[in-house]
Amino acid sequence: MSRLLRNTERKETVAKENRKYKDSVFCDLYYLDETAEKNLLELYNGLFNADLQDTSLIRKVRLEDVLFRNMKNDVAFSVGNRRIILSEHQSTINKNLAVRMLMYIAREYEKLMPVRARYSESQYQLMTPSFLVFYNGEEDQPEEQVLRLSDAFTEPCGPNGKLELEVRVVNINTDKKHKLLEKCGTLRQYSEFVEKTRQFAGNKKRLERAVKECIREDILAGYLGRKSEEVVNMLMAEYDYEMDIEVHSQEAEARGEAKGRTEGRTEGLVQQVLKKLKKSCTVAQIAEALEETEDKISRIVGIAQKYAPEYDERKILDEVLASAES
Repeated sequence: MSRLLRNTERKETVAKENRKYKDSVFCDLYYLDETAEKNLLELYNGLFNADLQDTSLIRKVRLEDVLFRNMKNDVAFSVGNRRIILSEHQSTINKNLAVRMLMYIAREYEKLMPVRARYSESQYQLMTPSFLVFYNGEEDQPEEQVLRLSDAFTEPCGPNGKLELEVRVVNINTDKKHKLLEKCGTLRQYSEFVEKTRQFAGNKKRLERAVKECIREDILAGYLGRKSEEVVNMLMAEYDYEMDIEVHSQEAEARGEAKGRTEGRTEGLVQQVLKKLKKSCTVAQIAEALEETEDKISRIVGIAQKYAPEYDERKILDEVLASAES
């Protein structure tokens, strides 16, 4: 892969990470809306077979961009200062989620643990973590699966210290009939809402009709009744964001292919020039034989002569490509 292509991909990655975060309907429902604490408590009860009723036990602890640049998971909350739950809503399965969750929980503990406690001889009690992903994409996935941090390691940890983190991935598509949907009415209705609206992604009028249909069928009726216009706007923003990423990806791929063809031709030319140089041919003779301009051949020969008499082809090619980019 060329230096230019690597730089291009690096710039695009940074650009994506620095875009303004747009909260999805899921984030709004479970973190920002006036019913968020109630919805989180219901979710906690469903996950842990509990029967808590006091929403004051819920504390929202999501990392915010202001403090932790480029680190913001969908929903994070603690319950009674005993357990912290980090969760994400995904329409695709990202194999690096366990790594991301490790970064999130490290930041959470850094934020929650007093500085002095880190150096105290006494054991500081950390809230027990749980890591969850709620999947409702269109690609068929099992009802439930586990993503492990150790799957990313180059080799097993062995006896000299171990580190593991497991992410529970729950498929909340209604056709999978996960038991969690029976326990969490809000999550079930959210899944039904997604199924009714995703086929109209990018079509505002159809989305508005779908939202009205959900209200008539008592699917998130109270929430949608208060926020129907805002929800449609969020759905449109999500669609625009995904389309933007897709277009950028296609453009980067096209640029990479074009650059690859150019590099291939340059590599072939350098190889031919080096063969002629080793036979003591002049610039004029090489240019005539290869049907190239003397100016172009002269630049290659000038670089190649720095590496005479071995003529390291890789180094010569890299320098030729770098000079063409500058």
